[in-house]
Amino acid sequence: MKAITMRIEKFSRPGVILMATVVAIITSIVVANATQTITTPNAAFISYSLAFSANSAPITPATNRSVLVIGCCTTFDNEGVGQVSLLHIPSTLMTWVGLESYSGAAITSGRIGGTGHIVWIDIGHQVDIQKASADTILVHNGSSGTRAGNVTLIW
Repeated sequence: MKAITMRIEKFSRPGVILMATVVAIITSIVVANATQTITTPNAAFISYSLAFSANSAPITPATNRSVLVIGCCTTFDNEGVGQVSLLHIPSTLMTWVGLESYSGAAITSGRIGGTGHIVWIDIGHQVDIQKASADTILVHNGSSGTRAGNVTLIW
């Protein structure tokens, strides 16, 4: 009986080491596949102050990725905010979906290759972010007075 016990003890030590190695390998594979990369988002902040019927300088959103575009008007009695998630395909089109400013708030969405309205960012729906060209957007003041605010792009 002693001989059998000794054989089992001799066999079990290498067996335990083998099992521990297998467990370590499987754990490493699972951890390697579960690794998540977290990156800090990029952002751009653009302030504007526009006279009647004026446009801001063109703004070029990041390409081939979703961009959160948040615009606001901070002029007293005209405050408002609107935002869209936008996709810019270079030299081709922009597509977006979001929310207009709160006075008459509605969902805004579109897909255009040319120019046109994207989102209202003031209470009176007179200041908006527009598509300016195939690759740029801008802020347009269609009100009768000067309007100020800012636009933030996050990607």
